Amino acid sequence: MSRTMSVSDSIVIGSAPSAVYEALSDPTAMGRWSPENTGARIVGEGREAYVGMVFEGRNRRGSLRWTTKCTVTAAEPGKRFAFRVHAIGARHPRLPGSIATWEYRFEPVDGGTRVTETWTDDRRAWPDFLANAFDRIATRGHTFAAFQTGNIRTTLERLKTALESS
Repeated sequence: MSRTMSVSDSIVIGSAPSAVYEALSDPTAMGRWSPENTGARIVGEGREAYVGMVFEGRNRRGSLRWTTKCTVTAAEPGKRFAFRVHAIGARHPRLPGSIATWEYRFEPVDGGTRVTETWTDDRRAWPDFLANAFDRIATRGHTFAAFQTGNIRTTLERLKTALESS
């Protein structure tokens, strides 16, 4: 069975693209909205996102906890923010490898901003049968594409609630 390599979803938030970008481009804040991410530590100087910025994301799924190493690949205020996940580990991201890319696009619309969140599976070297088997163990029965579809929806809804109530 072949696998879905990318999934995305969108939501309209009653805030300007610059405000939504500012919130989402701070990796330390993602834990406020994501059902899995619990925050991040920026490696090096500065907090404002820039291409090449490295951060370590802390994550949790049930009793499992892990850390990822991520590098920002797009930082266009009010337009686009993206990063690739390229190492993973229990406490420290020591195991290198292409894992995933996350992207957020911001489009001005009447009444606010359409935010589109996209997850792309970067495990291209993995055979489909192996990736699907691993995914079903790691997510308790789902492929990562199906699992991330739910995570994306939850993240976008929480972000909308937070930004529209502030």
